[in-house]
Amino acid sequence: MLAGPSWAQSARAAEAGAGRPRILVVGDSLSAEYGLQRGTGWVALLEQRLAEQKIAAEVRNASISGDTTSGGRARLAPLLKNFQPTHVVLELGGNDALRGLPLKNTADNLSAMTQAAQQAGAKVLIVGMQMPPNYGADYGRQFSTLFGDVAREHKAGLVPFLLKGVADGPNAAALFQPDRIHPREEAQAAMLDNVWPELRKQLR
Repeated sequence: MLAGPSWAQSARAAEAGAGRPRILVVGDSLSAEYGLQRGTGWVALLEQRLAEQKIAAEVRNASISGDTTSGGRARLAPLLKNFQPTHVVLELGGNDALRGLPLKNTADNLSAMTQAAQQAGAKVLIVGMQMPPNYGADYGRQFSTLFGDVAREHKAGLVPFLLKGVADGPNAAALFQPDRIHPREEAQAAMLDNVWPELRKQLR
């Protein structure tokens, strides 16, 4: 008869599970697989990459299409309490700009979310966005820089532009759905490649 695991072995297994990274992604349609087949978005690809690199991590995608930074701020507390993440990825702000919301509100909301996640013991990665030129050069510049400003203020990680190589690449038109806002499945790997280096640093 084979002996079962010892108490010490069980305790070590439980401790290992407790130490496993738990990654919470709080985003909008760009992270919520809008218009895509389920399991093909960049967050799903992140789970695959973690498995391929033998990083035992749990990923919770709490992204909602159409969400703003104020919406994310309102629902963050229960997410932190219930999931207890070790890492929080904030991919919000694009809808704020599309709705013409004040940039200060966007920055304040991102700042509050970052502080709340850090106070809960999580490392934070802020994922930035940029606006098309038709929104005005000054507005676009201020919007794109606010993500870095918040990240520096709170010593959080930063991905300057989630759609780098997608929206500003030579094949941009072919990488977007007909609405010209949401990337197609073919663009999701590039989006993950933009996030991965910074997230990998934090996972170390």
